[in-house]
Amino acid sequence: MTTEIYYFSGTGNSLHVAKELQKRLPQTNLIPLVSLLNQDVIETYGDAVGFVFPIHFATVPMIVKSIIRKMDLKSAQYVFAAATREGTPCSSAFKKIEKGLKKKGKGLDSYLILNMASNDPKFKGWHQATVTEIADFELVVQDKLDLFQHIITNKVPYLVNDTDITHPVNFFFEFLGSALIEIPSDYGKAYYADENCSGCGVCEKVCLSQKIKMVDKKPVWQKTVTCFACDACLNFCPAQSVQMRSGRFIKFYTDKNGRYTHPNATVNDIAAQKLMV
Repeated sequence: MTTEIYYFSGTGNSLHVAKELQKRLPQTNLIPLVSLLNQDVIETYGDAVGFVFPIHFATVPMIVKSIIRKMDLKSAQYVFAAATREGTPCSSAFKKIEKGLKKKGKGLDSYLILNMASNDPKFKGWHQATVTEIADFELVVQDKLDLFQHIITNKVPYLVNDTDITHPVNFFFEFLGSALIEIPSDYGKAYYADENCSGCGVCEKVCLSQKIKMVDKKPVWQKTVTCFACDACLNFCPAQSVQMRSGRFIKFYTDKNGRYTHPNATVNDIAAQKLMV
């Protein structure tokens, strides 16, 4: 069986999961979703086709839905998905993927939900995961991926109820989050660089939507480019100078909180998603 895994990762959690699945599944090709943005039709070649992505605001990232709309999935005999998250509900993410697949004459055969360290330092009370906490997450991730390997290899249906919610949210938050994901160009307006910016250009390098351009050694978030809300610029900035501007109805704490990137993910790993074919 040949397998294709289409992945999207801003700070490395989902990239790590995609690579771990590749180790477990022979003849597996990893394909970054960002590299496919300019293609009108995306033809798959794998017997099994999977999607690996982070949960954004309790739902699926916009880029995942937009790529599925352009896919020709005739090769796929089995379709699966794996989502990484900090512990928020995410059932709507798989419902939206299922809706997109049905339009292609396919269904979602299995999915996996993986709790991992949070890369979302926007809110009060957030803390950067410790080495011990990351190791604890990883033990569970590895066990679940071992199970998922068996499920995918044997093409077993695996659509389970989510029992590992550690950060429950109310319906309003879930509805608001879904709306924000649908209008990510507005979401991108919140980013800015403070006086600690050294002009190193890391934020531009890791920006998966290519929204950031360095102008006079300072990052500029272009108004005409859609933001993918991946928070790569926020978390990879070596000076932690990328911040999020509070709004009328919401306060952000990026100026007080730390940052998180997966320990196995580098700036080059994230940036390579824009270059790989």
